[in-house]
Amino acid sequence: MEHFSVLMSVYAKENALSLDKALNSILINQTIRPTELILVEDGPLTDELYKIIQKYKCIFPKFTSIKLPINQGLGPALNIGLKHCHYEWIARMDSDDISLPQRFEKQLTFLATHPKIDVLGCTLGEFENDENTIVSLKSCPEVINKYIKLRSPVNHPTVFFRKSSVLKAGGYQHCYHMEDYHLWIRMYAMGMHITSLPDMLYLFKMDTATQKRRGGWQYVKSEIEIQRLMLKLHIISPARYIINIIIRCSGKLLNQHLRSLLYKTLFRKTVTTIPPQ
Repeated sequence: MEHFSVLMSVYAKENALSLDKALNSILINQTIRPTELILVEDGPLTDELYKIIQKYKCIFPKFTSIKLPINQGLGPALNIGLKHCHYEWIARMDSDDISLPQRFEKQLTFLATHPKIDVLGCTLGEFENDENTIVSLKSCPEVINKYIKLRSPVNHPTVFFRKSSVLKAGGYQHCYHMEDYHLWIRMYAMGMHITSLPDMLYLFKMDTATQKRRGGWQYVKSEIEIQRLMLKLHIISPARYIINIIIRCSGKLLNQHLRSLLYKTLFRKTVTTIPPQ
């Protein structure tokens, strides 16, 4: 457990300042720092992003960039990055988010005392523009048996996972903006252990663009694919399949304002300040 990788992906539309904060949070401010960082450059980037990447390569010697000639999307980019991770345990991180200082320490401590775990997430705090003002929390349960039938059982960018377990389950597979849920379903069906810490150890940028991406027909197609997979693997019954399709697909077709309101009202705990760590 003393060695682990961090796996990230970045593409041209990302903000350089956000990437700077993200890298600083995992390479400078952590109480336990990673052994290596694998950053997949998903297509050509802007000069501003390249400058930030070069800055942290000078600070952190085990920083490896994997350059893709064209943008391929998150799932394919992470699959490529997985092949370059040298260690069994891999921490995910998104390029516009922030890991709080004790994230790695607390997750590694839990994994060291729970050797059967394959995927470990944590609670995340969502912010819009200022990471010091948390607008909502997203927690996931310790026991996912019922939860996975309704929603993704862990917050994807917060996870530590076993490289061998992810590869055994087939890695990330194409499912528009739901590659992670698709992966957790396959791992769960294979009897792998997935859980989360209640601690808020991660700050997630939830702006208008993020909310907008969570709706529309492409998302509906992914939702149907997810439900079909769970039905095929006998995770849900035919009746639950129909109910899930009606409820979850309907939500994806609401206009952005109503979808955002529903999202905050039903699925998040609203807060105004960062809870103590």
